[in-house]
Amino acid sequence: VQLQASGGGLVQAGGSLRLSCAASGRTFRNDAMAWFRQAPGKEREFVANIMSGGSTYYADSVKGRFTISRDSAKNTVSLQMNSLKPEDTAIYYCAARLGWVRSTTVSEYGYWGQGTQVTVSS
Repeated sequence: VQLQASGGGLVQAGGSLRLSCAASGRTFRNDAMAWFRQAPGKEREFVANIMSGGSTYYADSVKGRFTISRDSAKNTVSLQMNSLKPEDTAIYYCAARLGWVRSTTVSEYGYWGQGTQVTVSS
């Protein structure tokens, strides 16, 4: 099973980026998928998740600026990031959690992508 994240890059504050994550090896159609991020010297933190039915949940720090979506037919999850701030700078990881229970906890996600760097300059 592999999760492949892409779409990171360097952007100025106020700009936008769209991250994508493609899963292969199994389908996550009925499972939760999420994005986490880790800034230098900090713990990995929850950003957003989306359940199989499409319901979403966001960290307060990104609410109203980021939008998570999924295409279950293509086994992908995306994160549209608008109004980016320097404090959004981090490595962003996609993750999948088997089952239909919502979680924001790193340890409860069993599948992880390799991460993609997002850098927001001021």
